[in-house]
Amino acid sequence: MGVVETSDLTGDQLLQVLATLANPHRLRVIAALAADRTYVSQLARELDISRALLQVHLRKLQAAGLVSADIEVSPDGKAMKFYNVTPFALQLTPQAIMTAVGTLRANNDLDAEARR
Repeated sequence: MGVVETSDLTGDQLLQVLATLANPHRLRVIAALAADRTYVSQLARELDISRALLQVHLRKLQAAGLVSADIEVSPDGKAMKFYNVTPFALQLTPQAIMTAVGTLRANNDLDAEARR
């Protein structure tokens, strides 16, 4: 998979990525995974957060396309889910924002989704 760039995102996708990254836990997850792929239990220990909270953040990062996961079987037969950072490059410029705004859904659609 290639690098996801700002110019590849619709306005709605850009908002999702920016909202997802606007959290210190998720920034720490990205930083840890940028160093090396790992599985949930190890990552939770490294970041000193619960696995349940980490799972919430990983789901949001996956939904935004910022991380991906692969399941592997360990030597002792356990299925382990390894997470990786999906390569991305965000360059926010006035032009990029103008382009993204042109693809935003109508305000009514965004307001309805926010209420869910």
